[in-house]
Amino acid sequence: MSLFLRRPLTVALTAALGISLLSGAAFAQQKRESMKEADQRARGMSEGKDEAASSTQKGAKATKAPLYPNATRSAPEIKVSPKGSKLLQALQELYEKDDWTAVMTKADEIAALPASNAYEKAFAYSMAGNAAASSDNPAKAEAYFSKAVEADGLDNDGHFSTMYNLAATQFGEERYAEALKTLDRFLAETKSEKAEHQAFRAGILANLDRHEEAAAIYKSLIAKNPDDKRILMNAVAALQNASKFPEANALLEGAYARGMLTESRELRSLYIGYMNEDRWADAQKVIEAGVAKGILQPGPDLARDYQVLAQTAYMDDKLPLAIELYKRAAPMAADGEAYLNLAKVLDMAGKKAEAKTAAQSALDKGVKKPEDAKRILAR
Repeated sequence: MSLFLRRPLTVALTAALGISLLSGAAFAQQKRESMKEADQRARGMSEGKDEAASSTQKGAKATKAPLYPNATRSAPEIKVSPKGSKLLQALQELYEKDDWTAVMTKADEIAALPASNAYEKAFAYSMAGNAAASSDNPAKAEAYFSKAVEADGLDNDGHFSTMYNLAATQFGEERYAEALKTLDRFLAETKSEKAEHQAFRAGILANLDRHEEAAAIYKSLIAKNPDDKRILMNAVAALQNASKFPEANALLEGAYARGMLTESRELRSLYIGYMNEDRWADAQKVIEAGVAKGILQPGPDLARDYQVLAQTAYMDDKLPLAIELYKRAAPMAADGEAYLNLAKVLDMAGKKAEAKTAAQSALDKGVKKPEDAKRILAR
């Protein structure tokens, strides 16, 4: 009797390595307020030193903490001419109307003016970059963000946020080498150790197939943020892709013990990890617990995993367990192969009537070799 062959298992965490990046309208919305504040500050400065001084005297509470306090860049002095202030205000008004094409056209006009200084150009290009991102034109967004960074006229918060957005845009376009170069510059000049920035770098490395480097970053982040499940699952995926399955399983096992694995893909990663280590009983316990809690839902994927357990039980001469597992797999399988394997095991166990019933179910759902089922029915 021929059953399907046992083979090594791996799990693909299809969503685990995804980096939470802003794009499109959400990306532009995040930047909108900061751009408005920058524009208001620029216009305030152009109206005279007295007003600017009055604003400064409101006290430390009105001053926002810098986003990049350890930055090595010396922020340039922001100067805006009266004409430049009006142009930037007009640009802002177009932006508030979500007129992305007009924003980009106006920004190009401002940047092309011989009188426009570094700040005015950088501000205009950054606004255009957000407009391009909001209109789902990442190629233009990348070009504008790059020009904004090159203009080098924004304060540190604006300058480095634009640089980060440039890296995010390059990542979204799957230009991973360019994204890594931009992000490494960002990290070198900001000295940022924020978890989201380090996780972004790990994600880029993973997409460059530099999985061991990515895993090292994720593991260091887990040490500081043990309850961050997104980072943990990214670490697991990186370790698996680096063929470091025992390390990945250890992370998953610890997370499972703490009740962190609450999604089907997370449980599947754990129990397939167990299967890869021949820990079949542990895998079965996780599956049964997941089904009982409603985390694992009936379907072809779960059917395939039950069949792997059933095949292992069969090879270990545990026929009753193999029969039980095939019975669980067969109704939810996409075809009749599980029913056919069930029929073969039942036939071997001497349960002829049940074997014929399973063989007929296999034919009803469709199998690659119907003659195998017909032979059982003919006995």
